[in-house]
Amino acid sequence: MQKILLAEDDPNLGELLRDYLELKGKFEVTLAQNGDEALEQFRKGQYDLCILDVMMPKKDGFTLGRDIRKTDKTVPIIFATAKGMMEDKTQAFELGGDDYITKPFRVEELLLRIHALLKRSSKDKEEELADKFEIGDYFFDYTSQVISYKGQQQKLSTKEAELLRLLCLKKNDVLTREEALVKIWHDDNYFTGRSMDVFLSKLRKYLREDSSVEIVNVHGKGYKLLVS
Repeated sequence: MQKILLAEDDPNLGELLRDYLELKGKFEVTLAQNGDEALEQFRKGQYDLCILDVMMPKKDGFTLGRDIRKTDKTVPIIFATAKGMMEDKTQAFELGGDDYITKPFRVEELLLRIHALLKRSSKDKEEELADKFEIGDYFFDYTSQVISYKGQQQKLSTKEAELLRLLCLKKNDVLTREEALVKIWHDDNYFTGRSMDVFLSKLRKYLREDSSVEIVNVHGKGYKLLVS
């Protein structure tokens, strides 16, 4: 059973959410009524997802989220608050939050967001383990950063290997420009975008011997590794 940490200082709302998620979502929910208690619970157990109310006594949700991220970079976090200001949403994502929901919200909507995040988290964990790919007649070993083709090998730089791996994970589907820039360069400004274009040109050159393999631009969206 998947475990959720719910930090909510309103006892009535907290109990309502806990009961609903345990009944409808089949989750095991730990309820904490302030930030300090929530952090203590997080350090004591293993959780698959956290729901953090922003306006809490002793330790607010943003500070709690920052403390959680110091020890766990990947656990999905949903921030919940009565505020709807854009700067709050920005802060939530800058702190490493995965989603943001504004009170009052429907519990059904929260459940949908939880399922979406857990599904994405599971997919991300599977992708983290993927390191070997067949690309037409090419074989790409991400760990050793080498492309092999009919006995010949091409060594890749770290950035080239990371970019090719993202393309392989999205094979025959669109890899958005923003996703590639943020995951590899941790930035999506104009200059890093131009740098990525150079790496794409190199990858196209490395894969040019097999006519069934092509990296194409998808206008206004990103790139696609096509393998026919």
